[in-house]
Amino acid sequence: MPDKWFISDTHFFHENILNFKDNDGNLIRHFSDAVEMNERMIENWNARVKPQDKVYHLGDVAVGVKEQKAFTELMHRLNGHKRLCLGNHDHIRSPAYQVFEKIDLWTGGRFKPWNFVCSHIPLRHDQMRDGDYNVHGHIHQNLIDDPRYINVCVEHTDYKPVHMDEILATIKNRNT
Repeated sequence: MPDKWFISDTHFFHENILNFKDNDGNLIRHFSDAVEMNERMIENWNARVKPQDKVYHLGDVAVGVKEQKAFTELMHRLNGHKRLCLGNHDHIRSPAYQVFEKIDLWTGGRFKPWNFVCSHIPLRHDQMRDGDYNVHGHIHQNLIDDPRYINVCVEHTDYKPVHMDEILATIKNRNT
């Protein structure tokens, strides 16, 4: 049976994100350039994800892509069957997004048995009709001070996809 993985806000190709700072003035990503960042995330992804696995990318896949061919080639280097919860920086009209088997605004029913929903932007709790927990991205290094929110932005996951078992363990720990 294929494993399920979750990741958000890779921002492949986004040079300027390397200048973003947290509230204390510290850089949120520590790479010399976008090429180094891309390669680290590709390596981390493929070290965990097998070709038959499913990967739920929770948005903001790439930013500032100058050449669609480069984006398509990068995406084909990543293992797994890719699904996307659309992020605010994603441009699904681009032919490069055809690498995704499915594109949703959010996904709930699929994970209802495990009591969570997935989205790019954190959902208000009253919008989470298919679960009590929200696996999300969008807010990068920040966290929501509420145990119902699980941030899988790469800044929190050491630039690696998070396994379904890790999500379920987080939910279990927050229930105790």
